[in-house]
Amino acid sequence: MIAFVFVLALVQAGLAAPSTVLDAEARAKIAPVLAVLADEQKRQTEAPPPADDTERFLRMYRLDQIGRKAMQDVDLSDLPLDQAKAAEGAMWAAQSAVDDANLDALLKMLPSEGWFYKSLYGEGPSQTAFLIIQHSDLEQWRRFVPVLEPLVATGEVDGQQFGLMYDRLAINENRPQRYGTQMACKDGRWVIDRENLEDPVNADKRRAEMGFRQTLAEYETNFAHYPPCTP
Repeated sequence: MIAFVFVLALVQAGLAAPSTVLDAEARAKIAPVLAVLADEQKRQTEAPPPADDTERFLRMYRLDQIGRKAMQDVDLSDLPLDQAKAAEGAMWAAQSAVDDANLDALLKMLPSEGWFYKSLYGEGPSQTAFLIIQHSDLEQWRRFVPVLEPLVATGEVDGQQFGLMYDRLAINENRPQRYGTQMACKDGRWVIDRENLEDPVNADKRRAEMGFRQTLAEYETNFAHYPPCTP
């Protein structure tokens, strides 16, 4: 909570980036994102402790998703480039503080099996655990990709989820992604990073084998309604 309040105070003061002071228009654009994050944290802080792991995971899920969903509606394309980048950085700084707290809590809950099996914890908690690790860092992806991979065959881990994490690790290690889940900003639009895609001709086949319900082309259309991006 302290980390997020600190970031929020910087943003409100227009000091979110060391070299760029956010102007009033930029602050207004990102205000809804900061507000929903602050409101959710306040609500959870004031609520009684979670009754069980299911409720605990539900609260973590809300913190992971609520800011990201709000960001999808923020259009920074009409701001000067330095303001757009600073505003984007400020939003993600706020979300990252929440993500760090989620990750710390999750790792403290990690069971001896090494993962939150669907058969033991249920679909929702297992998915939430994946999202928190997916939204963490390179160290955690390197740690958990080898853990998750054999669990796909047993049904304990969703193939699509594993594919997302595999691709994110690959891109961050400067390797081609395998399933085409990672996007790149080109000409103001989010598109699949096909320049960094392993064996593109067979990508849809690999996706189907892992349980992806959409082809590359269908997956890309999900991002068509997003506001213009800044490279």
